[in-house]
Amino acid sequence: MALSPSHLLSLTVASAEWRRDAACRDTDPDLFFPVGTTGPAIEQIETAKAVCRECSAQALCLEYAIDTNQDSGIWGGTSEEERRQLRKQYAARQRRTA
Repeated sequence: MALSPSHLLSLTVASAEWRRDAACRDTDPDLFFPVGTTGPAIEQIETAKAVCRECSAQALCLEYAIDTNQDSGIWGGTSEEERRQLRKQYAARQRRTA
């Protein structure tokens, strides 16, 4: 998923737009960056995803996270592993259409 400089610029500009409307803007950022994936982190992940589910910017947040390869935290209602799977699926589709 190589990004051109103009695409990165548009993401930077667009990021200000969707972030202004994001439900998480007034939430402690630590909620979206749990330590681990077991024990107390499971509840923290679910709480963060619940904030995302109520957010009008969820799809744009997820797009940003995938486009900029965010590999930590909860973005757009997805975990790190879920985004890895989405990237793999995207790469597989690109190979099939190439």
